[in-house]
Amino acid sequence: MRIMGLDYGSKTVGVAMSDELLITAQVLETITRKEENKLRRTLARIEELAKEYQVERIVLGYPKNMNNTLGERIERTMEFKEALERRTGLPIILWDERLTTVEAERSLMECNVRREDRKQYVDRIAAAFILQGYLDRIKKGE
Repeated sequence: MRIMGLDYGSKTVGVAMSDELLITAQVLETITRKEENKLRRTLARIEELAKEYQVERIVLGYPKNMNNTLGERIERTMEFKEALERRTGLPIILWDERLTTVEAERSLMECNVRREDRKQYVDRIAAAFILQGYLDRIKKGE
């Protein structure tokens, strides 16, 4: 059994996957699309990965503002969540994603990844941070 983590953006979806013991999150890939509303291939790829890795549930980043209000991307995220539920039949857990992209950028800078190259990694690393936060919470039994 595994859990998938997703960082949903306007043109990309970062994907991370837990190990089978639900201890760690590993980066997997970034799914890109040309237009924000073109989700068919994105949903098909997520469904394919869910089957391949025998995913039990999906943790989706929930874009809250720093002051805990709902961000401007909430509506699109909720539409994506509903489409994911219909497509995969899996439960989708929303997880506060505040500062995950900032953490991902910082990690890449610390590893001396060039600015031009960071774009291709940041979404999947943010997905891993989202998933790891969830895994840490379930380990504590909260």
